[in-house]
Amino acid sequence: MSKQEAGHNFLARLGKTRLRPGGRKATDWLIAKADFNADKKVLEVACNMGTTAIELAKRFGCRIEGVDLDETALIKARANISAEGLSERIHVQRANALKLPFEDNSFHIVVNEAMLTMLPLAAKMKAIAEYYRVLKPNGLLLTHDIMLLTEDNEAMLNQLRAAINISVSPLTRRDWEKAFYEAGFCWVESFSGQMSLLSPQGMIYDEGVLGSIKIVRNALKAENRQTFAKMFRLFNHSQNKLNFIAVCSRK
Repeated sequence: MSKQEAGHNFLARLGKTRLRPGGRKATDWLIAKADFNADKKVLEVACNMGTTAIELAKRFGCRIEGVDLDETALIKARANISAEGLSERIHVQRANALKLPFEDNSFHIVVNEAMLTMLPLAAKMKAIAEYYRVLKPNGLLLTHDIMLLTEDNEAMLNQLRAAINISVSPLTRRDWEKAFYEAGFCWVESFSGQMSLLSPQGMIYDEGVLGSIKIVRNALKAENRQTFAKMFRLFNHSQNKLNFIAVCSRK
């Protein structure tokens, strides 16, 4: 991984398709909280390569708008969407979460996984306010992020930031829920657990046996070995200070 390459881009390059801290387990919990169907308009912010959007469109037939700032990820998303024959149901574009190009009350559901953690608090609140704005009344915001278990963790956070090349700012459960209530959401429910992004069991659950073998094979290449080992140790040895959190919030 180059000095400037973000951790999620490094893992994607190794073949990882699910780049969220709680993996498919957290995403499945979020999906179960919302009544997805073909009549629902869905927005996915930070859609990355389109993995979740494709799953939703295939399972429920809903129409999905996806936005991301990473044009390289969007190119991959468009290719993945086309390969699945879903170009009429999923549209992706480059857009900023802090200034979404959609009208008020446009979507029944907004999905945003593993992005709010990357923003400082003021930007988090601005993004959440945007999600609230574009949601229809009674609409649901489904988020998935990193959660702090303790307040005294600056040394561990510095290790995390160095490992993934992103100045992440996760919150405690109380502060995550407080952020959504302060944005105006009337009901907030959360689910949390140990991060599965790089755990052996989590990788197999998320990527399958063959997918996991491919990732490990790429990770063991000389140019990737040191970075992967550092990320693997950090994500699997910080469970007493870092968990994932999935949050469902109703407008």
